Amino acid sequence: MKILFDATHPGICRVIQSIPRGRVASYGEIAARAGLPRRARLVGRVLREADASLALPWHRVVRADGCLAFAPGSVEFIEQRRRLSNEGVQVAGRRVDLGRFGWQRDLDAELWAPRA
Repeated sequence: MKILFDATHPGICRVIQSIPRGRVASYGEIAARAGLPRRARLVGRVLREADASLALPWHRVVRADGCLAFAPGSVEFIEQRRRLSNEGVQVAGRRVDLGRFGWQRDLDAELWAPRA
């Protein structure tokens, strides 16, 4: 059953679209920001079933431990790695350093860190 998530879960789509270039967020973090705490699996479902016309930056979504959710070597894994790399996000093995590339993990660092 295909659900129109842009109408049913606009908060999730809005949060995903808000993840800045060069940053990542976890499924759980997205759910919490959308007002749906503990609904990380719903975020995955929204991403899987969302209409392509929404152009959600799916590649910026990772697991809570910073790992890419796709199987290593899969087409999706390779594409996500490539897209993140193009945005300057380093993926070591399967993992992104959330302390460095996580979205607003440390608000003080976001506000006061020297700009590159």
